[in-house]
Amino acid sequence: MTTESQRKLPNSKDRILQMIEKFQKTGDEEVQTKLVLEFENLVQALARKFSKGQRHDEDLIQVGMIGLLAAFRRFDPEFGRSFESFAVPTIVGEIKRFIRDKTWSVHVPRRIKELGPKIKNAVEELTTELQRSPRVEEIANHIGVTEEEILETMEMGKSYQALSVDRSIEADDEGSAVTLLDLVGSTEEGYEKTNQQLLLGKAFGVLTDREKEILNLTYFENLSQKETGDKLGISQMHVSRLQRRALQKLRESIKVESTECL
Repeated sequence: MTTESQRKLPNSKDRILQMIEKFQKTGDEEVQTKLVLEFENLVQALARKFSKGQRHDEDLIQVGMIGLLAAFRRFDPEFGRSFESFAVPTIVGEIKRFIRDKTWSVHVPRRIKELGPKIKNAVEELTTELQRSPRVEEIANHIGVTEEEILETMEMGKSYQALSVDRSIEADDEGSAVTLLDLVGSTEEGYEKTNQQLLLGKAFGVLTDREKEILNLTYFENLSQKETGDKLGISQMHVSRLQRRALQKLRESIKVESTECL
């Protein structure tokens, strides 16, 4: 190939511009695919810069691709900028919006999401200027918001990413590990049963020996009233009457005990 022929071939930059122009005019999907392949590595590099190895790495790449396509549609070479210098802010903007709106573990107001980065930048600027950590009042004045908004944003910032209950943490100096789930408390039903037994024990003190015996036979040994009467040498009707009286005395006693506990 002669030097003269080589001069007629467009360089890489001109070729990209021609492809973008064609895509803007025709929306040709084949041209779009070629353009995406040309800048795929750029999008991946920007996405990984923000993902920092987190699980939403692939999500950020997809979002970055949306920004890349938007850059193809809006780019105007007449402004004298290279496509890369125009595309990078567009791609980064899409990624930042995704991170702001989609990656919080707990839903928070948009104003909190937008104020967070401003606080971070203000802290860095004021720390350099003051040679110390800035106070809340100074941060608020620097940004032009109230101290309450600063404190609210700092507090809500803790909700940015939740920890998995399966995450392992070091438990002792020997390196033994437990999960966060191991440290989460649960309701111990035994405490409630113990309280009930103590309350019932006090209440039983109001019963006569015969009443206690009848309740023990009918409720703990599961004997019928007739079987209980036969065992005690009294009629079933007498057992029924003593049982009702014992239960009434227990209810009244438990009611009094419960009121005193409160």
